[in-house]
Amino acid sequence: MKDVMDIAIKIACSFRARSLQRRLFRAQLEEAGADHTDLLLHTDVRWLSRGKFLERFLELLPEIKEFLKHTTTHAAAAYTQLEDGQWLANLAFLTDVTNKINDLNLELQRKGKHITNMISSVNTFKTKLRLLLRRLQQCDVRNFPHLEAELRREGKDSVELARYEQQIQNILLEFERRFTDFASFEPVAQFLCFPFGENVDVDCIAPKVATLFSLDSSAVENEILTLQNDIEIKCRATPGITGEFWNLLLEEKYPNLRQCALNMTSLFGSTYLCESAFSHMKIIKSKYRTTLTDDHLAACLRLALNSYCPDYES
Repeated sequence: MKDVMDIAIKIACSFRARSLQRRLFRAQLEEAGADHTDLLLHTDVRWLSRGKFLERFLELLPEIKEFLKHTTTHAAAAYTQLEDGQWLANLAFLTDVTNKINDLNLELQRKGKHITNMISSVNTFKTKLRLLLRRLQQCDVRNFPHLEAELRREGKDSVELARYEQQIQNILLEFERRFTDFASFEPVAQFLCFPFGENVDVDCIAPKVATLFSLDSSAVENEILTLQNDIEIKCRATPGITGEFWNLLLEEKYPNLRQCALNMTSLFGSTYLCESAFSHMKIIKSKYRTTLTDDHLAACLRLALNSYCPDYES
């Protein structure tokens, strides 16, 4: 799909690089009553850029064709792909796929997200990819709205989908490769979310917990058995990694399980908090505050990033 991305970027840059071209194109968009007033630029270092860029390019494609046709014949001749049905279908497919990846990215970019949320989101996405693959093998493109609209516009009932099947398969394999660590984290996360489940096998889960966090396996087994038969704890709270359940366990009675829950809670599902801290630091440490000390900056960052609100009255 590199040729699709390269041509789209080249066209967008040719519009944005020349001020006259850009003004004329924006005037045409305003005159035509388009939903957008300009093309977006793509950059690899910005999240979601590829999907947003492709979606805007596809939405403004009729206006882009019209503009190239009326500006210079040389420009229109240079981009014959804009009239190629296969290239347009590839563009629509790539737009749909990048939008789905952007949805996954946005799902992870909020505060309070832990490793369990990431495992759930990624596993859900992989399941969706398998569904998309089956649908493509059945020549069904209902999950690809832009591709379906393009095929309908071209008057085609079907198109060669083998290439798209391969693309989805490649993405699925890449997700499997990148998230191989989930195989060791997921059983422990499931246990910590609901330790009283009937299908919890102590002989199976205790070694995994002990191996993952370097704990004593026999001690973990004893604590799990004690917890599962502790009537008072069962009645007092609903389990969950982020809730107050694990704070109810006494340090003297459940030291290993408490440590395990603390370790799992400290694993972040994404770099959202890190990126957010850099954004806040850029705002705080501006060119107008050149005498800001490191200690003062750290205090300002703590205030900006922390959700704690003091009780001013007391």
